[in-house]
Amino acid sequence: MKGVVQIWTVFLFVFFSVHSQARALPDFTELVEENSAAVVKINTLAHAQANNRTPQTPYGNRQSPQQMPDIFRRLLEPRQQQPERDVRSMGSGFIISEDGYILTNNHVVGDADEIIVRLVDRREFEAKVIGKDERSDLALLKVDAEDLPVVRFAETDDLKVGAWVLAIGSPFGLDFSVSAGIVSAIGRSIPTERNENYVPFIQTDVAINPGNSGGPLFNMDGEVVGINSQIYTRSGGSIGLSFAIPVGVAKEVVAQLKDKGRVDRGWLGVVIQDVDRDLAKSFGLSKPMGALVNQVAAEGPAEKAGIKAGDVIVRFGRNRIDESGDLPHAVGSVTPGDSVEVTLMRAGKKQVLDVEVGTLSSTGEATLADSADPDVAGGRLGLIVAPLHRRMKEAWRLSGGVLVKQVRPKSAAAEAGLRPGDVLVQLGFEEVQDLDDYQAVEASMAANTLLPLRFFRQGRPVFRTVIIKE
Repeated sequence: MKGVVQIWTVFLFVFFSVHSQARALPDFTELVEENSAAVVKINTLAHAQANNRTPQTPYGNRQSPQQMPDIFRRLLEPRQQQPERDVRSMGSGFIISEDGYILTNNHVVGDADEIIVRLVDRREFEAKVIGKDERSDLALLKVDAEDLPVVRFAETDDLKVGAWVLAIGSPFGLDFSVSAGIVSAIGRSIPTERNENYVPFIQTDVAINPGNSGGPLFNMDGEVVGINSQIYTRSGGSIGLSFAIPVGVAKEVVAQLKDKGRVDRGWLGVVIQDVDRDLAKSFGLSKPMGALVNQVAAEGPAEKAGIKAGDVIVRFGRNRIDESGDLPHAVGSVTPGDSVEVTLMRAGKKQVLDVEVGTLSSTGEATLADSADPDVAGGRLGLIVAPLHRRMKEAWRLSGGVLVKQVRPKSAAAEAGLRPGDVLVQLGFEEVQDLDDYQAVEASMAANTLLPLRFFRQGRPVFRTVIIKE
């Protein structure tokens, strides 16, 4: 009898434990019922035969039709036509105002000639583009309708890692599908093909697939916290790495697109890189942190404020800069013309400067570099260098430097990663304008001390560390 009681006790304990865990899992049914009506499917058509254009398709659709199940291949066949024919594409979006404003991804509408918005109740409307922003991958559409269902934006970007989130969209054309997961990370930096990085993405494990692009990401309160934009995939389908544009970025973009049809962002005028452990030590930092300034645009906001190559920016306004990817996010969110306090480390000492932020227009900014063409013995660094030709100075927009001709194997320079063709412009904390500078600075460099050096490789500025072992 005692054994039976013990068995029942264990059974009841396990039963109630499992039951309580099940009850703790979120129930999304009410959230879906309240918000699905405001989510739309977007079908686009581009007359590629007339203008020889192939529109953009939802991100991640890289799987060949032969690799897909039959049902998905049939759904995607309209988008696999030859470029000389009309090309169709699809994605998702959501209604943000009762009078017909709709938010989606820029890559969903691309260069489409026709955009058809379909609601969950099967009503369809032709949409026009109010404005597009390639940098944030957002587009604002408008349909001629009234009293439409709308979503609610979250008031703040206070999403936390581990929070439950839900997506509604049309993956692979399967209308108004729902998938859920958790926030995996926030503030992810994902540079674009133009090496720009103005969106601190939300990373989730929500199943996002081609066709989900532009759809909303909800929190458990039924508020939109992000716009599903990208997936990381090798197959074309979800592997649990999806990325959404934060609602704070979206609200600012929507406001500007409504107002002027374009988005202007803050611009600092610097080229930056991460700070590794050795660079941190050489710059007098307690740990790797901040954004290391590689190059400063002539007459740009940074130069006018006194920021120099070799400075490590650790705070921009109220934003702490833990890594280089944090700086573009912070600068891009500032209204052009505003004055911002910048905290930086220079030669191991803290400095605070005021910068009047410039304008990064919707069409782009001035680039900082680009191309190419000379003796001093190997010396302490193990380099043979030559004067820098005037054409190279002009091409790479340099005021000075020396051209690396040869690098002695196993030398300090070789250990630092220098190669023939590099242009050396800084040793330690001293600028190198010509051969005289190089010889003087190299001779005075402290031995057995980790020091920064700066050079240009194929027009791009790079910082490394070097140590002369004597």
